[in-house]
Amino acid sequence: MEDLEQVAALALVRAVDRFDPTVGVAFKSYAIPSILGELKRYFRDHSWSARVPRPVQERLLKVTRLTDELSSGLGRSPSVAEIALAAGESPEQVLEALEARVAFTTESLDGGGAPSEDGEPRSRAETLGREDERFEAVEHRATLRSSWDVLDQRDRQILKLRFVNELTQSQIATEIGVSQMQISRLIRRALDQVRAVADPDDSQAVA
Repeated sequence: MEDLEQVAALALVRAVDRFDPTVGVAFKSYAIPSILGELKRYFRDHSWSARVPRPVQERLLKVTRLTDELSSGLGRSPSVAEIALAAGESPEQVLEALEARVAFTTESLDGGGAPSEDGEPRSRAETLGREDERFEAVEHRATLRSSWDVLDQRDRQILKLRFVNELTQSQIATEIGVSQMQISRLIRRALDQVRAVADPDDSQAVA
């Protein structure tokens, strides 16, 4: 309320400065519309939760008014093209104005969201997402890619069969044509090579 009173007082001062008594209009008739105009501009500029350019705000007001008028005349909700034609704007500008409506009010992330499965209350922030379990896999893949070049073609194939295709050592031995004992030794050697490149400090500590 104090802000509104200040806006009105400043508007009154500006009205006094601009008023021309020689025009023959009563000061009250001139001042009241000026003060109301300043108050409307204040609400237009400060009642939005997010900052929206003034032309978009004004376009939204016009689009909203025309939508109500067209709805009454057509007996249905008007299309974007019909609103654009009545407003003298392009469909893209109408859509931009309609999208700006979400900036008028916001909801706190700390506010009430959908309850959990057991009925416990949750904040809205708790319902907007979760940690992607694949992040760790991406990190591991990047690390592996940097150390993959140290392996020869056979070692790469063995590791792929073991950890990607998830074959047993016996199945890999049959695939490669060597004994299972050799497969176990080759896997261990290949993993040691990969670890040495991926984390040299850790490899030295283990050694």
